[in-house]
Formats: sequence, C-alpha cells, structure tokens
Amino acid sequence: MTDDSLLPFCFPAVQHKKIAAAFDGGRSSSDGGVMLLAQADRRLGIADRLARVIPDGRDQERVTHLLPDILRARIFAIACGYEDADDLDRLRTDPALKLACGRLPDTGRDLCSQPTVSRWENAPSLRDLIRLMGVMINLYCASYAGPPDAVTLDIDDTVDVVHGHQQLSLFNAHYDERCFLPIHVYDTATSRPVAVLLRPGKTPSGIEIRGHLRRLVRRIRQHWPATRITIRGDGHYSRPEVMQWCEENGIDFVFGLPGNAVLGRAVDETADDIRTRRALDQKTCLRGFTRDQLSGEILEDRPARLRQNRGYHQGPRHPLRCH
Repeated sequence: MTDDSLLPFCFPAVQHKKIAAAFDGGRSSSDGGVMLLAQADRRLGIADRLARVIPDGRDQERVTHLLPDILRARIFAIACGYEDADDLDRLRTDPALKLACGRLPDTGRDLCSQPTVSRWENAPSLRDLIRLMGVMINLYCASYAGPPDAVTLDIDDTVDVVHGHQQLSLFNAHYDERCFLPIHVYDTATSRPVAVLLRPGKTPSGIEIRGHLRRLVRRIRQHWPATRITIRGDGHYSRPEVMQWCEENGIDFVFGLPGNAVLGRAVDETADDIRTRRALDQKTCLRGFTRDQLSGEILEDRPARLRQNRGYHQGPRHPLRCH
C-alpha cells in the first residue's frame, strides 16, 4: 500500500523556528554567488571596458544582445564553473544569471545563446586581443591609490588542456597534453592579476616574450612613469632577447637559468660540504656561496631563494650566476 505524504510537510522546529518542506517556491538557481560577481563588475565596469575596445560592426538597429551583455554573461558563466559556450543554451534562462546581467528573472529577455557567444569568441583580431590586455593592465594600475615606488611582477605560463582540435591548441610534450599555454602576469606583493594572454600550446620564444613585456611595461609606464619594475620568471623566460631588452629599458629582472656541467663542477666542492653539513645537522635548508676564481662571479649552491637584484639569475635546482 502506498503511503504518500502531501507537501508541504513540517520538520521539528529548531530554536522555535518553523521548518517546512515544499516545492512551490517558484524558479530557483544554484548559482546565487553570481550576484557577488555582478557587484564587482558594476564597481569596476569590466564588461563595459572590454566591450569598448572590440569593434562591433553589427547593424545596431537589429541587435538583440549588446556586446557588454554578451561578455558579461560569458564571464559570469565561466566564473561559476561553466567553461563551455554550450552551457549558455541552458543558463540563458537561469534566474540568478539573468538578474546578475540586469534582466528580470521571469519577465526579462533571455540571455544570449551559444551561437552568439561562439561568433564573438572568434571575432577579435590580434590587435583587439592586445587592446583587451591593455584594459586589464589599466584596471590593475587603477587598483593602487597612487603609483608605488616599486613592483615585482611574476610572469609564467600555465597549461590549459583542451578536448579537441581548437584553434591555437597544440600538443605539448612536457605536459603530454594537447593544450593552450596562456601567459599570466601577477603582482607578487598583492597577488593581483596584471595581464593574461591566450596563446598556442608551445613554449614562447624570446622574441615573443620581449614583445609581450614591451607592451606590458609601456602600458604600466603610462600610469607609473617613475615606478621601479622587476620581472621574475622561470628558465624559459631567460632569453637573450628578453634580458637585453630589460637592461636597455631599465627593468630589473630575476630569471631562472638551466644548469650545466661547467657550473656544476665550479660549485662541486662547496656543494659537497653543504650537503654533508645539512645531513649531519638535519637541517631543512642550508645555503652557501663560493666565488669563481677565474671570472670572479659569485656562485650560489642550491637550494636558494629568489633575490630581487638586477641581473641576478636563478636556475631551479642548479647553481646561480650573478654579475
């Protein structure tokens, strides 16, 4: 015999508060946190700023979804964990996302669909992407109340695995994945993002890195002409073209350098002594220095910390060279 309980029904009260279960609450959403993102966007104007640097050649009299609304919906969806444009076919009617995009949940027009998003994701040219990165740098500089005396910027790339054969996706042997390899730049003192640039899934060349840094520094100098800038990066950023450009433009840098047998032999005696003392004293970390008798260069044994000195290069797990 079936014994169904009709809704709503009540649960035991908690601290004199009535608890009832029902399914007549109307349309609901599991992405309430998107409202916080909407507040941040309204305060910073991110979607509007980005839309202003992308040419919109559509007939404005026939436009249903304005470009800022398209960008806003896509940004919010990604931030909520919906990385595929296909998700917009379902999310375009989500009451929370519609409300975050400035539309009423029930009576407001639905948000843009996947085809609209996909068309705009393929529309920007290389120059448009550079202008979009410039908007990010402007927002970063505006986050400071005034020009700082100095900033240290970490530059690195991160693997972005793809599932298919999207444009710019390449097979990367280091990660053993087909991927993009976007470049990220962050302020080390505040952890604020400075710039992010989507690029193919291969290690950047020295000429490419130099071009990105030149545009980055040029934009920052427009806001902070007297701020001392230090660039830090891993070994594949220590290219001759990059270091020469930094030296010519007064940019301090800390880059990793790969080790080699010559440098290994130069610090072998000191390294052996440090390894022995570290083992005997059971220390977590022990550092030491020695000097090359021929060149006079200071060589530091591993492990070591990054140092914010101009021209000071670090090779992960390898000796260092300072000049």
